[in-house]
Amino acid sequence: MEDFGLYIIITNPQSSYRSIAESCVERGVKMLQLREKSLSDKELIRLGKEIRDITRGSETSFVMNDRADIAAICEADFLHLGQDDMSMEEARKIVGDMKIGLSTHSIQQVKEALVQKPDYIGFGPVYPTNAKARPDQPVGIEQLKQVLNMATIPVVAIGGIFPENIQTILSAGAKNIAMVRHFMQTDQFDERVLEFTNLINKK
Repeated sequence: MEDFGLYIIITNPQSSYRSIAESCVERGVKMLQLREKSLSDKELIRLGKEIRDITRGSETSFVMNDRADIAAICEADFLHLGQDDMSMEEARKIVGDMKIGLSTHSIQQVKEALVQKPDYIGFGPVYPTNAKARPDQPVGIEQLKQVLNMATIPVVAIGGIFPENIQTILSAGAKNIAMVRHFMQTDQFDERVLEFTNLINKK
């Protein structure tokens, strides 16, 4: 799997789910994940199917967070699993040969994840963040560099990344970046996606 640049995670957005998905397709965003932990299964399936319909046939891959069952129902392109979710082996019984990404928060977790041969890994939080209810300890730039040198699959740098520190992330060698709050807590989503897609692609 090749590097994909900007990785958008929809979680409690200020803009509508539809407009975000449409913007990602229009701007050529390669990865769009739905991460909503507080919604009912019915609502999550509804949103998943809506996003799937918008992204189908485009360059934008639809990623379902955590839920292998809903990923299968919505025909997602990817399932993303966290450290507290089911194993890749268990998920395979539900999603078959669907592509899978894994979250990691330490060098040891990265080593264990790579043995499982996911399609990509997320690594972070690089910086302190409150984007999650129970955030993990920041891994920092030096560990990010180690992981980027270690991994033979795409690595998504995530956690506490904002315009003021993104150059440091890019200089460390990151080619795939998730900035959750910067994209979710704004009504100028499309403008920000265009700005940072150009920035990351230039690097």
